[in-house]
Amino acid sequence: MPRPKDDFDRLRPLEFRTPDEVLDANEMYTIYEIARLLQGLDADRELDAETEDVLLDWAIPWVIVNADAFVFGEPEADDEPGYYGLA
Repeated sequence: MPRPKDDFDRLRPLEFRTPDEVLDANEMYTIYEIARLLQGLDADRELDAETEDVLLDWAIPWVIVNADAFVFGEPEADDEPGYYGLA
């Protein structure tokens, strides 16, 4: 349900960081780790499934929009995620 702007104490511009501002050039990350890093969390922080789903909703499009900045490493097994790193 929409809310009036006046309901918020503070409004700030929506800013997206570039991949090189978020990731270490010498590391490879799962999409789950990238999702955490985009929110300023530790890459290995435990999250409940509902929160992780919300973070993934932001991370997946961010990776797609910035696809030219990434390389991909195949997962070690079919039931594990792949890894992304800076190109």
